[in-house]
Amino acid sequence: MELRQLRYLVALDDERHFTRAAARLHIAQPALSQQIKRLEDELGLALVDRTTRHVALTPAGELLTQRARRALAEVDAAGEELSELSGLRTGRVVIGAMRSTGRFDLSSLFAAFHERHPHVDLVVREEPSEVMLERLHGDALDVAFLSVNRLDAGPDIQVHPLIDEPLVALFAPSHPLAGRRVVDMTELRDERFVVFGEGSSLRRIVLQGAREAGFEPALAFESTESARMRAMASRGLGVALMPESETDHEGPPVVPVPVRRPRLTRDVTLAWRATLPLKKSIFEISNILAGRMSSGWWRARELGKEWHPSLADLVRTRREAAEEEV
Repeated sequence: MELRQLRYLVALDDERHFTRAAARLHIAQPALSQQIKRLEDELGLALVDRTTRHVALTPAGELLTQRARRALAEVDAAGEELSELSGLRTGRVVIGAMRSTGRFDLSSLFAAFHERHPHVDLVVREEPSEVMLERLHGDALDVAFLSVNRLDAGPDIQVHPLIDEPLVALFAPSHPLAGRRVVDMTELRDERFVVFGEGSSLRRIVLQGAREAGFEPALAFESTESARMRAMASRGLGVALMPESETDHEGPPVVPVPVRRPRLTRDVTLAWRATLPLKKSIFEISNILAGRMSSGWWRARELGKEWHPSLADLVRTRREAAEEEV
């Protein structure tokens, strides 16, 4: 059993498709199939169910993949620690990110990281927050930018909030509540809601907020596009609850009204596995973030957001702790 074969199996589990996994690994698809088959022959067990239309792992494949992720994470962590001797020069960082982070400009962060470390491969995967937490637990992500509002991250995930942004209700201009300065969630009891699709952190926050207000919301429409949701709200097809920063885009007119009781917010939180050695790449990302936050990288206060500039202290504390262990 070779580390290379384990990486191939993990990539196949992530992509659930031989061609996509091969492209990710920069090898030919027949070569990937051949190495998986050799691993199966060596173990005497089928790891991949090839009878289904999409790739699925057998129970043996699932078990081996879980172990492989842990083993590869330790190997990669060892490489990271050795690279400390000469600085971060090469490697691969896998980052999870929500579909939307408002005016929190992740692309600028990634560009700054790439400028400092041009030979480090930066892989970004857009996924729902719940999926990213699973991938952090399974060592499939190094770090993630996600929402943990009303979500239990678990004791082995280190989280640090970056911003909290209030959600507002979007009404059609002719809606009776459009002229209000603020609305209670209970006042939306009889409304039809336009929500994000299954698995979205914003959908979770809206549903749980309604239940805290004592009612089960009537879901009229679902979408993965905020522009389409705004358009449906503008046409009077339902009420959409969205982060404040996403209400000022061009499109059909809507009237944003703050929501209270309960006050709903969408957070952007930095998360990583606390039970693994903290990689230098995560330190570098955190340091870039800390510097930009303290210099007013985005104008959080003007947006009505709560921001958390203490990230620099967290980075410094974790770095000092790691050095003391050495």
